[in-house]
This record gives sequence, structure tokens and C-alpha cells, in this order.
Amino acid sequence: MPKTESSAIALGSPAPDFVLSAPDGRTVRLADYDGTPALLVAFISNRCPFVLLIREEFAAFARDYAQKGLAVLAINANDPVAHPEESLERVAAESREQGYAFAYVKDTTQEVARAFNAACTPEFFLYDKDRRLAYHGQFDDARPGSDRPVTGADLRAAADAVLSLRPVPGEQRPSIGCNIKWAPGSTPASVSDAA
Repeated sequence: MPKTESSAIALGSPAPDFVLSAPDGRTVRLADYDGTPALLVAFISNRCPFVLLIREEFAAFARDYAQKGLAVLAINANDPVAHPEESLERVAAESREQGYAFAYVKDTTQEVARAFNAACTPEFFLYDKDRRLAYHGQFDDARPGSDRPVTGADLRAAADAVLSLRPVPGEQRPSIGCNIKWAPGSTPASVSDAA
């Protein structure tokens, strides 16, 4: 199965500003999360096998950590023209079907994905209270076809540390998944469209 690894991004980098539309017509901005102890921005997909593998546990993770003060935003940046299953309507349906208790929005122009230097789905950007990048790594080490259980252990440990105002412990292993499906002519130079 083709796979793409997340790009290296310096810890401590500020969260890029964004303005995105939710399927219900609401506008979602970075400023909406001001005052929250931590923010997780996740780039996900409705079709990627790596996301399909973790989506139930990811939804459970978001519910668990909302009670601890973590805000979660999921973004779908895949080109909906070539991949209609990634349309705004399908984002809305996926959110309902999976019981996502967080905003799941569409990056129609793919400008936000480029600002984050996102490369794959799933890909996780965990920011501290000052909106500095504290964790950019995998959910856990489960992969499609592996016998490893989906636990979210890596992201849970990172969120626990950030919410406790401690540095994230241990090595941050890159996310691995499907490449973001860039619209023709919009692929960032640093990203391969091989997957």
C-alpha cells in the first residue's frame, strides 16, 4: 500500500492562522480556540485506509480529551473534484456517521494545508496554550494490515504532557498515511504525489 510520511516541522512553530467553512455554514477560525489549554489540528480523509483504521478511536480520543480541555479541529484538504468522496457534503456525512464531537471542515482551496505544510492523512499538529507546536507525530503505531491495536497511545501521551504544561516525552515518530490529494497544479514542491 503506498504511503506518505509527514514532513518535518520545527517544534515551537506558531499555528498558522486560518478561516475555514464548516459543512453547516459556520466559519471556523484559529481565534475561535483562544483561551483553550491546547489545540489539536488533524488532517484527515473520508477514504484513506490509514484514517479508516483509526477513526473510531480518534473520535473516542477527542471525546476523552475534550473533558480535559483539549480543543480538536479536523480538516479535509483533499481535492473533491478528482475525489468526490472528499466533498463538503461527504465531510458532513462522515462527521455525523462517526459521531465526531469536534468541527470537521473542508479546506477547499488547500491553502490551509499548504500553510501547515501538511503532507498526509492522518496528520496531527498539537499546539500548546500559546499555540506553539508541541507535537507533530503519529496517532500510534497501528497500520492497516498490521496486528497492532489502535490505541492512540502516542497522541494521548503528548496531549497529557501538553495539558500538564510539560514537554512531550520521547521521540516524535512521523505520521504515516495517504498523501493529501492535491488539485492539479497546486501540489507543494516539497510534497510527492506518489501515493
